[in-house]
Amino acid sequence: MLKNLNLKQKFTILLLVILVVGMSLSGLALSTLLRRNAENQISLKALALIDTLTSLRNYTTNQIIPELTDKLETKFLPQTVAAYSAREVFDGVRKNPDYTDFFYKEAAINPTNLRDKADSFETPILERFRKQKDLKQVSGFRSTPSGDMFYIARPLVVSEQNCLQCHSKPEAAPKTMIERYGTANGFGWRLNDIVATQIISIPASKIIDQANQSSFLIIGLVSTVFVTVILSVNVFLNRQVIRPLQHITRIADEISTGHMELDFDALSNDEIGKLARAFKRMKFSLEMAMKRIKRTDGNTAS
Repeated sequence: MLKNLNLKQKFTILLLVILVVGMSLSGLALSTLLRRNAENQISLKALALIDTLTSLRNYTTNQIIPELTDKLETKFLPQTVAAYSAREVFDGVRKNPDYTDFFYKEAAINPTNLRDKADSFETPILERFRKQKDLKQVSGFRSTPSGDMFYIARPLVVSEQNCLQCHSKPEAAPKTMIERYGTANGFGWRLNDIVATQIISIPASKIIDQANQSSFLIIGLVSTVFVTVILSVNVFLNRQVIRPLQHITRIADEISTGHMELDFDALSNDEIGKLARAFKRMKFSLEMAMKRIKRTDGNTAS
C-alpha cells in the first residue's frame, strides 16, 4: 500500500502513527500522575480539616467543659462533648460546595455514642495506629455500598486530662451523661491512649473526575501542538522537498524527450540541491556524448 503513496502521504502517516502511539503511552503515564496529584490535593484539604477539627476538640475540652461542668449535674449538654463540636463544625463546612462530598467520622472501638463504632474496615486501621505509634496517617481506597471511597485517617489520642473526667470511670462521669449513654461504653480511657481514628472520606469518582479533567485539558493541548507540528512539517516538506523533486522530475522528463535547452537549477546546498547538480552534470555528459555521436556519424557519412 505504501508503494502507491507519495512522500507527503507517507510522512503524514508516519507522524500520525507516532501521535497515536505517543499519546497512548503518555496518556497512561499522565493518567497515573494526575490521579496521584488529585489524591494529594484532596489529601491536603482533608488533613487541613482534620487539623482544624482537632484544634476545635482541644478548645472544647480546655475551655468549654470547665465552664459548663457544673451545669452537667442537672442537664446534659452535648456542646461539652468534643466529638459533638467537631461534627457540628464539620457539618457547617460541608455547606461549602468544595466540601459537600466530604464525610467525617471519629471511629472508635469503645465509643460513648455507638454511632461512632468502628466498622470492620476501620477497626484494623485503628489497631494499626495502636501498634505503630510512629504512624501518623494512612490513606487509600475502600469499597462501600454507595461506591468506592478515598479515605485518609489519623490517630486520635487522649492528650488532655479533662477528657478523662467523662471517660475514665463511670462513677467519675456526670450523672446526666450516664443517664443518656449508660455505663457500658466509652470508659477505661487513659492519658496518651489512641482511642479512635479521625477519618475523612470522599467518593473516588471525585478524584477520577478531577484527574480526567486535567488529562483531557493536557491531552487536548498536546494534540493541538502535535497537529500543528504535523501541518508545519507537511508545509516544510512540500516546499523544501516535494516541489523541488517535482521540478527536477519534470525537467528530467522534458530533457528525455529532447528539450535540451532546459536546465536543472540548484537552488539550495542540501541533498536536493546536490541532486539537481548531479542531474545537471548528467545532462552535460549526455550533451557531450550526443555531440560526439553526431561528429562520428558526420565523419562516417563523409
